[in-house]
Amino acid sequence: MNATLLSPPDAPAAADAPVVAASDSLAPAPAGVSVPHTVPLEEIADYMSHLLKHREIGDYPGAHNGLQMENRTGTVTRIAAAVDSHERVLQRTASTGADLLLVHHGMLWSAGGPCTGAAFRKARTCLDANLAVFSSHLPLDAHDQLGNNALLARAIGLPSPQPFFVEKGTPIGRRAEVDWSLDELLDRLGIALGGEPLIVHASGPGDTLEESIAATRVRRIGIITGGAGNSLREVAAEGIDTFVTGEGRHDSFGTAVELGVTLLYGGHYATETFGVKALAEHVAERFGLPWEFVDVPSGL
Repeated sequence: MNATLLSPPDAPAAADAPVVAASDSLAPAPAGVSVPHTVPLEEIADYMSHLLKHREIGDYPGAHNGLQMENRTGTVTRIAAAVDSHERVLQRTASTGADLLLVHHGMLWSAGGPCTGAAFRKARTCLDANLAVFSSHLPLDAHDQLGNNALLARAIGLPSPQPFFVEKGTPIGRRAEVDWSLDELLDRLGIALGGEPLIVHASGPGDTLEESIAATRVRRIGIITGGAGNSLREVAAEGIDTFVTGEGRHDSFGTAVELGVTLLYGGHYATETFGVKALAEHVAERFGLPWEFVDVPSGL
């Protein structure tokens, strides 16, 4: 990726654009009252889609990466970031005064049905709050500087992590070679995620889990944030002996035992807070806007 994309410009990106269209109803702000810095929504959305390579990177049907909901003004003065876009997230975001929400899990996975019930309430919340929604799923997982996997790998101190595990044509995970005890990895993950992960299986010998943990060495570690536990066989086929992901099915325990792979679940939500935070921080800095993280943990 062109590293210059992550360098803030010498001046705000929208400096030459009009803040609002001319209108007889728009009076200048009274003396002493500051006017929020305003950037065109389309300019920010286009920048993010290019930065994250939305056109080049495939995804699942329903992801609809990019701008999913416009706001009424077509401008942005404040950015919010969240992992999800369900009704509670939108309500809390509306209370922050943000007019652009960046999410990893978008609003349109079940698009195509009637706009009733929760779908209508979410649309109304956005419209009432002048809130636009921008989503990036696999492209944000895969990004080498702002991605969930790259940032979790960095947070736990993986040396020279490399892309691995191709999904929809793009490697989204990160892998590295280390020589750590499992206890050391658990400590690193606990700090990065704000809590120790679930130890689904420790591959070292022992009659108890504690004995197995003490006997387990981590040498070839793979990270795929989110819900990749069901891909354990494919991950093990790439030579990984310790796999960190967010969650998986019940039968992933038996699979880990049979394959002799250490399997750790850090939580789907917890492992995917990194990307939206980094994206919001970068975009806010580039365009000279404030931002905040809307934390609505799922517990999963």
